[in-house]
Amino acid sequence: MWNPDVYLAFADHRGRPYYDLLSRVNIDKPRRVVDLGCGPGNLTATLTQRWPSAAIEAWDSSPEMVDAARQRGVDAHVGDVREWTPKSDTDVVVTNATLQWIPDHVELLVRWAGQLPQRAWIAMQVPGNFDAPSHRAVRELARREKWSEPLRDFPFREGQVEDPEGYAALLSDAGCTVDAWETTYIHPLSGQNPVLDWITGTALTPVKSRLDEEQWQDFRRELIPLLDESYPARADGTTFFPFRRIFVVAQVGSPSRAASAR
Repeated sequence: MWNPDVYLAFADHRGRPYYDLLSRVNIDKPRRVVDLGCGPGNLTATLTQRWPSAAIEAWDSSPEMVDAARQRGVDAHVGDVREWTPKSDTDVVVTNATLQWIPDHVELLVRWAGQLPQRAWIAMQVPGNFDAPSHRAVRELARREKWSEPLRDFPFREGQVEDPEGYAALLSDAGCTVDAWETTYIHPLSGQNPVLDWITGTALTPVKSRLDEEQWQDFRRELIPLLDESYPARADGTTFFPFRRIFVVAQVGSPSRAASAR
């Protein structure tokens, strides 16, 4: 179960990539903007400020997240993004920190590029930190004998996202004009166990679903020294948390695609 309150504990840090992503979407008056994987809707709600005349809709697979989004006035729906199909007036599709959960998401991107109207935009951001010390620590702990039974065959995500060049090639071949890049944010975090608190709201959520409450608290306690080793607190109490993210902004119907269609 996704917890909106836990996720929003780092709302400012998590929100920055969203704004950086949308800054590259160059459209003034889209008819419809869709946020796929809207989470608690705090970022989706800002889309009405950017595009006040657009119809804004949002989707998420978590009923808890959708409920939180609706409380913010977002037209949010519970659904699987893999089953979503764009309406004919959809001019912008935003998916922020969502597609990394879907192993075959490259197929989704190509499908959307073929379904969206000409000149529509696809804006995507996914974490590129699956080999970061935080994720390696979780995998290392889960492989210990104590956790081998409850976390047996757990589908840890390793390398299920492309690099920027891979996404650029994929969507260029699908007839899009593509802007792809990566950024490593250095988040200054505070608190006693800030990295643990951060990943509790995201990467550890599926792990928690496999454990009872006592096991979950034990797992968190055993993870702390592993994280402290990789992310030591500075003298001022701040902990630097590097986070690599991959961005793709694609416009459907590049000149080359239009020419080939003729």
